[in-house]
Amino acid sequence: MEFVAIDVETANADMSSICQIGIACYNEGSLSEEWKSYIDPEDYFDAINISIHGIDESTVKGSPKLSDVANQIYKYLDDHVCVCHTHFDRVAIRQAFDKYEIRHPNCTWLDSARVTRRAWAEFAWRGYGLGNICSFLGYNFAPHDALEDAKAAAYILITAINQTGLDLEAWLKRVEQPIDPAKSSYPQSIKKDGNPEGYLYGEVLVFTGALDISRHEAADMAAKIGCQVSSGVTKDTTILVVGDQDIKRLAGHVKSSKHRKAESLIMKGKEIRILQESDFKHLVALVE
Repeated sequence: MEFVAIDVETANADMSSICQIGIACYNEGSLSEEWKSYIDPEDYFDAINISIHGIDESTVKGSPKLSDVANQIYKYLDDHVCVCHTHFDRVAIRQAFDKYEIRHPNCTWLDSARVTRRAWAEFAWRGYGLGNICSFLGYNFAPHDALEDAKAAAYILITAINQTGLDLEAWLKRVEQPIDPAKSSYPQSIKKDGNPEGYLYGEVLVFTGALDISRHEAADMAAKIGCQVSSGVTKDTTILVVGDQDIKRLAGHVKSSKHRKAESLIMKGKEIRILQESDFKHLVALVE
């Protein structure tokens, strides 16, 4: 059983703005090698992102750009199974490599959140965030450090393998099957309360700003991959999708009331992921 686990941190809501990468390599269930680097995103740092991971312009001063460490990333990821918790890190890698017009790593992705939802019945429909499941498993780590988060995702997969008896190859197949194979598949019609078999079921998503597509189309896309779509930001919100122009405008200093409310809740300890519309579209394309 050989695989790598990866996690990234970003400077702002543009997922290509990677400012830290952590990679952990495993062989037969044991850590064999690890690598972590700060990355100069060549982009601005949003205060809300700094408050989450503590990385700012001074932290990455003198650090390599992503294109400078691309060969190092290829060395670890190419021709390997690559584990991350939810698809956000996968999208960030894709977007960042596109930004520098270099090829994507040639790897097979495995989402440890999807593993969690199938390995432990109590997390099938909710509560499968990285911190929550690690707490359940008794695994202590420092969240929002890329290497620590990568190791946490790896621990979840290894524990699932040990507890279920399914090996790595079996899990690659299992995550593509219904969470409960005994039940019929979710119907093709889209509901705003979200497809319970979707990759992101349990997430509560809100749109804000000027989108390139209609809100109705965007809501259908979100519901299809499992998100409950809500009209306003509340304590239950977990994802805020912001129009690209709203993200770019004045380096993020002009924000909608929904955007500001989400950031206020984040500052109070609520975990809300802020995405720009183009990243949301890539996320949908990857998980469909």
